[in-house]
Amino acid sequence: MPPALLPATAAKSVLPARSRAAEAAELAGIPWLPCIAGPDRERVQADVRVVVVESGELICRVGRPVTYWFGVVDGLLKMTNDSAVGLPVTFTGVPPGGWFGEGTVLKREPYRYNVQALRRSLVAGIPAETFHWLLDHSIGFNRFVMMQLNERLGQFIAAREIDRLNDPDQRVARSLAALFHPVLYPGVGELLRITQLELGYLVGLSRQRVNEALHALQAAQVIRIEYGGVRVLDLGRLRRYGSAVA
Repeated sequence: MPPALLPATAAKSVLPARSRAAEAAELAGIPWLPCIAGPDRERVQADVRVVVVESGELICRVGRPVTYWFGVVDGLLKMTNDSAVGLPVTFTGVPPGGWFGEGTVLKREPYRYNVQALRRSLVAGIPAETFHWLLDHSIGFNRFVMMQLNERLGQFIAAREIDRLNDPDQRVARSLAALFHPVLYPGVGELLRITQLELGYLVGLSRQRVNEALHALQAAQVIRIEYGGVRVLDLGRLRRYGSAVA
């Protein structure tokens, strides 16, 4: 059985009410800031806000209007949808360096998904109006967003394929590989800080079954289990694990 879902805690006006200005070290970890030229970058940096969200707290909720574009400075989030019948579907996890929801901000539509913290996390954001100002003024930012949308499409296609996998080891391998995406999640590097319970939330498996899968992947020398996380040894093989061309 998959682990029980975290109880959702509403975050009313999270960023305006509890946020602060981003510090220099936090700004240095934002992957799209280097795409913006000098004076424009200074203007945008002043608009970046960061906030601590607790485990189980919602950053985005289905039906709420979009006000910010969000990214993860530290921690781990999950993106899910509400389901009228059965359990919600998890679309993806969002580790450090990941920015998400650009499609929703582009269309200025209400959220069609929930984003919830799996652990205490530091989340950054810029106002939707700043996002659209950048689209009007920065070619580099436009290229970044275009790349994000393209990679996100590939990610969600892969997620549909993962949902159809019956082998738990393959599900864990492909889900892990998605979290090591160098374009969408540049802050992860080779070591992902994640617990087996958190991975179970993302994959839809019990912690015990995730543990078995991780040890199988370690025996195959595609990952190494480390204290508090997982280190990828061969990302290509992890992505293909269990397939005929692995």
